[in-house]
Amino acid sequence: MDWSPLFISLKTSFCATIIAFLFGVLTARFVLGVGVRWRGFLDVLLTLPLVLPPTVVGFGLLLFFGWNSPIGQILRSVGIRIVFSWEATVIASSVVAFPLIYRTVRASFEQIDPAVIDVARTLGLSERVIFCRVMLPMSLPGCVAGAVLGFARALGEFGATLMIAGNIPQRTQTIPVAIWSAVEGNNMQEAAIWVLLIVIISFLIILPLNLYRHK
Repeated sequence: MDWSPLFISLKTSFCATIIAFLFGVLTARFVLGVGVRWRGFLDVLLTLPLVLPPTVVGFGLLLFFGWNSPIGQILRSVGIRIVFSWEATVIASSVVAFPLIYRTVRASFEQIDPAVIDVARTLGLSERVIFCRVMLPMSLPGCVAGAVLGFARALGEFGATLMIAGNIPQRTQTIPVAIWSAVEGNNMQEAAIWVLLIVIISFLIILPLNLYRHK
């Protein structure tokens, strides 16, 4: 049995979580500083990948990074190919994991007492220092929860990955894609092994989060 989908999935999920977490934290901080009128619009726009079918997200990524798109042509001129590459799996997983991280971190930021921020400003701290030394430490549980949920979402991504990265063994074949491929080939035993494996991994990821939150 080829175990490459396991290592591809773990590597992809780790990279996607790091990317989505960085963008999610910074975006959540930016949206909090936007006016109420635009905040609702941005919130809907940023959470669209969470409610849209993954195939729709994958199709949008395919149009954006495709060979005939302006971005695709620019990347191809410098020798970079995104479509049907491992990098495409990271991009797809990052996009679908971003809304979970963004919403969780933003909710944690909103629970911080505004008086604490006002006191920090009164003491002369800059916005960057307030963000790094006040907001992030006080919202640490929410940030950890967002990262864990984002990792679990990236691990289970299927539709967008299949659209933009395809099903290339030992290259872009993640565990969900391997399950689909095994079912298509009527290899139910292999599909069951992958299903059991991803359930165990997801359980082991979420369990420490619940223990940490209770603690």
